[in-house]
Amino acid sequence: MAAVLLAMGAAAVAPPAAAQSLTDRFKSLFGGGSDDKEQQNLPAGGPPVDPTEGLTCPQVNIRAGASTYAVAVPGKQAVGNDVRFQASIVKTARECNLNGAEIVAKIGIQGRVVAGPAGAPATVDIPVRIAVVQGGIGEKVIATKAYRTTVQMTGDGSVPFTIVAEDMVYPVPPPGANADNYVFYIGFDPQALTPERGKKRK
Repeated sequence: MAAVLLAMGAAAVAPPAAAQSLTDRFKSLFGGGSDDKEQQNLPAGGPPVDPTEGLTCPQVNIRAGASTYAVAVPGKQAVGNDVRFQASIVKTARECNLNGAEIVAKIGIQGRVVAGPAGAPATVDIPVRIAVVQGGIGEKVIATKAYRTTVQMTGDGSVPFTIVAEDMVYPVPPPGANADNYVFYIGFDPQALTPERGKKRK
């Protein structure tokens, strides 16, 4: 596991060219680099009216204990030499838009998969869950949805991945609710890879 974490740290310091292009794609999805153009095209009367003014876009937090996703060989625990691969979340971004009485959020997640001592498979499924949560006294889940992506492993054993969720929809906070208490929680969710069973079985 020490070797796995060391490799992950090295990857973060000096990402390969593929990771850089992925970062550019990630930025383009969220309008990276457009601020300067908008400032240059401002009308003489002042800045244009922002239709989303007053809209609070919650922060993105990683759930405790869900920041990494390690998989072991069958029948073993994901520790030491039995680890096949480990995924981690590196970067997040979010964007919110108002659509009537609902908020449509676009949430981006960047991460990296590193092969473990036991050897990673040719393809790796990455499961992630995103939840809109109202914090405060008695935390309340407003909306939640699972996402997944498949990563093709390479010879160097360190591959970046990206997930962009464009369909997280939740109601506008009701009058009296503190919108600042809302937060986007993200994290790896292995159960997202398993089809849901009927509720008849306990």
